[in-house]
Formats: sequence, structure tokens, C-alpha cells
Amino acid sequence: MSIQKKVKRVTTSTLQEMKMSGEKIAMLTAYDFSMATVIDMAGIDVILVGDSASNVMAGHETTLPITLDQMIYHASSVVRGVNRCLVVVDLPFGTYQGNSKEALSSAIRIMKESGAHAVKMEGGREIKESIDRILTAGIPVMGHLGLTPQSIYKFGTYVVRAREEEEAKLLLEDAKILEEAGCFSIVLEKIPAHLAEQVAQAVSIPVIGIGAGSGVDGQVLVSHDMFGITQEFSPRFLRRYLDMGDQMKQAVSQYIKDVKSTDFPNENEQY
Repeated sequence: MSIQKKVKRVTTSTLQEMKMSGEKIAMLTAYDFSMATVIDMAGIDVILVGDSASNVMAGHETTLPITLDQMIYHASSVVRGVNRCLVVVDLPFGTYQGNSKEALSSAIRIMKESGAHAVKMEGGREIKESIDRILTAGIPVMGHLGLTPQSIYKFGTYVVRAREEEEAKLLLEDAKILEEAGCFSIVLEKIPAHLAEQVAQAVSIPVIGIGAGSGVDGQVLVSHDMFGITQEFSPRFLRRYLDMGDQMKQAVSQYIKDVKSTDFPNENEQY
């Protein structure tokens, strides 16, 4: 009888140890069982069930329309596909801003109904009360500063944030507020690399960047962008590791051709 090797799970403590030892943290998004299984088996440290599902899975222009029920559906699908990595789930727009009781209720629903390991929230000092309340329930919270897509209509654009000295100062202060509140990690999105490095050095918790340079403790990308499934999104920070969009189109075209020519199925592909 073979003895299956026990997989050592990644936890929030693991990420803290990685920062302390200088090992970079690798994080990708996933929204379904099959993608999560592949990414987890490859050895990813963290899967983010991002509200970017609103864009890449549902075709919305922004992340705002996705609901808590939909995030729980995606998160539970992902959790069933992982054995090793930490699974973090975005609290969607409208489920935590301005109402700490609703924030706690939303976070509890995600944890209970999906089996995820932590939640992520966008914002700094303005959501501290919600963070405090969620943490009292023992739910780990990952922060998110810089470009915060849920606030797109406030900013009006997806340009780089915190270029000006005053905004950079506020962002650094917010990072320290999130650390003091008890967040286990912070995502920094689309800010100058020198500022992101400064933040990573100023706080003791792991800082994960997306479009924030290499001076942070880890990186995150949207898997559909990194695999080349989505084609229209090409920011400077995105490196495409595959061109799956074109490969899938070619495969479908070949399938259509084979069906119409009766080449598929051949004798070996039928009973």
C-alpha cells in the first residue's frame, strides 16, 4: 500500500517567513476548479480569487458588478481544486465600504461557504473599522493600495497612482495603518517602483506588487492575462508566458475543419 506524501500547506505565517528569509512570493488569480488545480500543482504560493472575474469571466467593463454570491461560487470552485496554496478572496464592491457590520457578515459568508483562507479588501484608513471588525472574527485580511479598481469612477482612469508626493505620503501612511490594524499582507497596484520598494521596507508584512516593480516581496498577475487568453489588455507590467488565445482559436478552427471533412472521428476514435 503506497503512502501518500502529506502536502505542506501555505499559510499566512508561511508568507511572513518568506519575507523574513527574502524568498519572493508568487501569486496568480484563478476562478474555477480546473485552472486552480493546474496552478496549485505547479507550486504557486497564493491563489487570489479576484473580483477581476467580473472582467475575464463575465465580460463586464469594471469589477463593480460582481456580487458576493458570485464571488463565493468562484471561490468554492477554486478551493476544491487546491491542496497546497493559500486561497485569498476579494470582497466585492459594496460589501464592506462604509458598513463594518456588513463587512464582517460578507467576510464570514466567504469563509464559511467557500472554505477559503483569507479575504482581500481595497483601501486604507477609510476601511480600517471594517478591517478591525473582520479581524475580531479571526479572519485574515490582505490589504490593497495604489490603483484600486473598485474606485475606478472616483479616479476616472487606470493610470499609475501616487506619482505626486502628497499621494505617495498618504499611501505609505495607509500601508502602516493596514499593518498596525493586523493585515497579514498588502497588494500594491500600479504605483512607482521606488515607492513600492519604500513601502515594502517600511512594513514588516509581505508586500505583493502588480505593476509595482521588483523591490517588493512578491508578484501577482491575472492568470488569463499571463496565459494570453485575454488579448486586449496589454499594460507595461504584464508579461505573457503563453499565447493561449491564438492557440485555442487555431485548435477550434482545426476541429471545425476536421468535423466538416469527416476526418474526425476516425476509426480509432469510435466504438
